[in-house]
Amino acid sequence: MEPLLDIRGLAKSFTLHNQGGVTLPVLAAVDLSVRAGECVALHGRSGTGKSTLLRTLYGNYRVGSGELWVRHGAARIDLAQASPRQIIELRRSTIGYVSQFLRVIPRVAALDIVAEPMRARGLGAEAALERAAALLTRLNVPERLWHLAPATFSGGEQQRINIARGFAVEYPILLLDEPTASLDGDNRTSVIGLIDEVLARGTAIVGIFHDGEVRERVASRLYDMTEAKAA
Repeated sequence: MEPLLDIRGLAKSFTLHNQGGVTLPVLAAVDLSVRAGECVALHGRSGTGKSTLLRTLYGNYRVGSGELWVRHGAARIDLAQASPRQIIELRRSTIGYVSQFLRVIPRVAALDIVAEPMRARGLGAEAALERAAALLTRLNVPERLWHLAPATFSGGEQQRINIARGFAVEYPILLLDEPTASLDGDNRTSVIGLIDEVLARGTAIVGIFHDGEVRERVASRLYDMTEAKAA
């Protein structure tokens, strides 16, 4: 089976312009393939580039060198060479991302935040809101909060809205950056259930799971980031 995500020799460094143009290498020679139904957990101590790799896979950071092939429908796109327009399209329909932080437009209600990616793919308003409500219910977000903007919500409530938004669309590839970090036991169990369902559907997941219990439960295999860490 052809991988949905195929990374070959990926390297990434940052130039510190406010420090005399010093170059800070972060990743070197990342080689990783992820197939449908696999969950690969990025493993390694802090500073080995786990979050940098996820952000590069999502197109937030440009690839320094190497190839980053994404299966996009019937096509294969090298994210290292992709145009901004192609990256936007990949995010709309192929690659989902649940970050550690909820970044949204102020004063937009939680229910609309979750429904937005479904609306962007052409789902009708009623169906999108129904799906959003079901996800918020499953993640134990009280209905009294659905029509409020989440700027003043607790960290755990914001994270559950973030998760609901990320799982609202059936993305072929899903990137998860510590999705259960701010959650209690019951809500961790709900997230594990969502992960199990999308894996069974054939989604390819790359994630960071500092919660060892969650990692053991959902990961098909580990990718040791010390092998990809630049010297």
